[in-house]
Amino acid sequence: MRIEQATAADITALSDLLSVLFSQEEEFTPNAQAQHLGLARIIGNPDIGVVLVARQGNHIVGMTNLLFTISTALGDKVALLEDMVVLPACRGTGIGTMLLSAAISFARMQGCQRITLLTDRCNAAAQWFYAKQGFVVSSMVPMRLSLA
Repeated sequence: MRIEQATAADITALSDLLSVLFSQEEEFTPNAQAQHLGLARIIGNPDIGVVLVARQGNHIVGMTNLLFTISTALGDKVALLEDMVVLPACRGTGIGTMLLSAAISFARMQGCQRITLLTDRCNAAAQWFYAKQGFVVSSMVPMRLSLA
């Protein structure tokens, strides 16, 4: 098992993984075209962020991404962790922990002072997983406005 940065050649496999994730999230539905576009934008511009993949042999079995921004509260770079997903058949094997650890290390190397993430309110397993890795519940409430 190795964790590495995704390349453009990985986009189709990553989009398939995102379809798995989005089919289990309440707010999102799979959209291969949008997923391809978003992945290409991140992979093609390291200033935006990074997509990390877990490879078992030649197969991608998990992924996550970090998106970078600046926090005016901290006066420094921070990251938003998104799209953490492991193939259902590979869950419970430590791949998610390895991906998250690699993402945290990558964010530190990029000078990020904080990582923020969102989970579905009803996804207790994901919340437990992140808490086990040191994440704490924020008092902030996420809100969205669709501009589409």
